[in-house]
Amino acid sequence: MSTILGLDIGTEFVKAVLAKPTKNGNLEILGVGKARQVEGNMHAGAVADIPAVVNVCEEALVQVEEQAGERANLTIVGIAGELIKGNTTTVNYTRKNPNRPITESEMEEIIHKVQQKSGEVAKKTVALETDNDNVEVRLINSAIVSLTIDGYKISNPIGFKGSDVVIQFYTAFAPLIHVAAIEKVCAELNLDLLTVAVEPFAVCRACLGNDISSSFSGIVMDIGGGTTDIAVYQKKVLKTTSYVPFGGNAVTNDIKNACHIIERQAETLKIKYGSALNLSEYSKKIAVVNAFGNAREISFADLANIINARLDEILGGIACLIEKYGLRDSLTAGIVITGGGAKLNNIIRLIKFRLGMDVRLGQVRNVDVNASGLNDSEYTASVGLLIKGFEYLETYLAGQSRAAEEPKKSGQEVKEEDSKPAAGASKEKKKEGFFARLKKIATDFLADPEDNA
Repeated sequence: MSTILGLDIGTEFVKAVLAKPTKNGNLEILGVGKARQVEGNMHAGAVADIPAVVNVCEEALVQVEEQAGERANLTIVGIAGELIKGNTTTVNYTRKNPNRPITESEMEEIIHKVQQKSGEVAKKTVALETDNDNVEVRLINSAIVSLTIDGYKISNPIGFKGSDVVIQFYTAFAPLIHVAAIEKVCAELNLDLLTVAVEPFAVCRACLGNDISSSFSGIVMDIGGGTTDIAVYQKKVLKTTSYVPFGGNAVTNDIKNACHIIERQAETLKIKYGSALNLSEYSKKIAVVNAFGNAREISFADLANIINARLDEILGGIACLIEKYGLRDSLTAGIVITGGGAKLNNIIRLIKFRLGMDVRLGQVRNVDVNASGLNDSEYTASVGLLIKGFEYLETYLAGQSRAAEEPKKSGQEVKEEDSKPAAGASKEKKKEGFFARLKKIATDFLADPEDNA
């Protein structure tokens, strides 16, 4: 069975996890690697220095290889950052011949138009934010949120008759320069890039698993080093993704500047003694040597106040998002937090107090953990990428198989080695239609008809 590498190229760390599927549908982790980024490698969640990022990724991959006893090949990479644009678009389509059954080619044309329209909106938004009218964007993820024909909710429209088709379609676009940078990193590492996935998708998949309730309405918040990524669900359906341009690194930097100490000391203070809340018991102090070589004492209370100020800014951004979409009363499942920043002391209490919602720590599901530390919340993105990768793999292999069959159908000569089905592909698998393939790729974000009733 094929193995897949989940590669999370973060602002603070590169995390790599190699896994294979088990018979019970879980993942068996074969190897885990983690390497710290150097300042300047990333900017706002995107690759800023390709050669430097390649070097850090190689460090993580060496660790994976030592544990797994094999070199990674097929890879899925996450993409995040301020210029990733994900939104749900509603399209109303009136069919010219309502008595004719809907075909796959007709749906393909409709979906193509939706993606094209969404791409134009994303391009204009990124162009405005970057002050570059010539910016190019690429579709990264797409999923059908809901579909109705003449007012009736349908899970698969093929074969239905009707006049008015309404589709809610989620699309996520990224600037071509960022996607191309990821492709170049993989090429330099001799990795076969399976696909690029928006990380909020992956985080949700890892935290919520297969058994997400059909009534789940809440926020999944991934507090990373450079950014805090947000995904909003309503009745199991991913409605939108967003971000706040601050994460754990901003907190560390605030401590460094306020206390006049070096970054390494600031990170240690944050992890060992930091708190999201200034509690009455924080009367203790710790002695440190500042950047000028002078010894000084830093109180736990002052440290908590520094951390609280930055977190309050991050949570203020999330509060604005909730108000913008009118979600205050509909997010009954509250907030699921994950990422390295979720480990900060008392952060759950702060979020509950600041946003007035239930909060819980998200951890990975459906994984047979053989590697220490993988239950840590900072690995949710890597595991989520693996889950999405194995879901996508079947479609990927089927596409390779169809491509190998095309020359045969057109009467071209085919070399024996080229005509063999891809490894792991079923020899007797029936060719799937367009809508079925799209549905398989977007399984965890495709709502059942009753879920939106």
